Amino acid sequence: MKILFTFPGQGTQHEGMLQNLPGTELEQAREVLGDEVDTLDSVDALTHTRAVQLSLLITGVAWARELERRGVTPDIVSGLSIGAYPAAVIAGALDFSDALRLVALRGDLMEQAYPHGYGLTAIMGLTLPQVETLIEGTGTYIANLNAETQIVIAGSDDGMAQVAARALAKGASKAKRLAVSVPSHCELLAEPAHKLAAAFESVTLARPRCAYLSGSTGRVLWQPEKIADDLAMNMARTVRWQEAVISANEREARLAIEMPPGGILTCLTRQAAWEGETISLERSGVDVAVHLAGGLRA
Repeated sequence: MKILFTFPGQGTQHEGMLQNLPGTELEQAREVLGDEVDTLDSVDALTHTRAVQLSLLITGVAWARELERRGVTPDIVSGLSIGAYPAAVIAGALDFSDALRLVALRGDLMEQAYPHGYGLTAIMGLTLPQVETLIEGTGTYIANLNAETQIVIAGSDDGMAQVAARALAKGASKAKRLAVSVPSHCELLAEPAHKLAAAFESVTLARPRCAYLSGSTGRVLWQPEKIADDLAMNMARTVRWQEAVISANEREARLAIEMPPGGILTCLTRQAAWEGETISLERSGVDVAVHLAGGLRA
């Protein structure tokens, strides 16, 4: 039986999320980014994509490494959107310092492309074919296939509002605008994704120590060049979290531990017919994770 570490994407961030982190990751980040690190998790900073994504990277790496220090090591890692970067770092495929520089650039490119008026909206209670019908003529796109009846769309505020109204009229249980200020995971971000891919050409990745499971394809990637492509281009590719969970199930992962912040992936993993235990580290605590991992390995 195997252990899966999962890393959340944007929308889970909150003020103060970098306070009281374990380890030395915050100090390492300061060496790369300078004094910017001191205000990354402030209310004002978190209105910007760059700060949000850097905060999620630092938090994910810090807590995953704390688990490793406590004897809990992953067999598989997977992240949703920006969560792929801490996953790649923990897998040993991407150096943390390189990840910090690339994620800073990633956030800048995304926000510069769409500084305002765009984002993501989650539609709950409807299936993919139903949502595909609802987005026709609105200029919005399917962005995330998180679960069978949780679909995220990307586009302009006006377009998403049209789809949300249609969805609720169709019987959706909820249509929620997410705390994401760019239209991620669709062709609207193809140009910044290619610019980020060019930046990856100067970075050397390594073969991962454990399975790197792509949240965009639902497949395990071992080749460094394919992981680099996955990381660079995932901002413009549909998230297929349900497929990633199914793949982890097939690889006999039976404990999924979600790194802080939040517990969104824990809920989504359960909805994808997960066959084992799944917990949010932030809500359950390190001691519970260590106990469950010890029982699984015994």
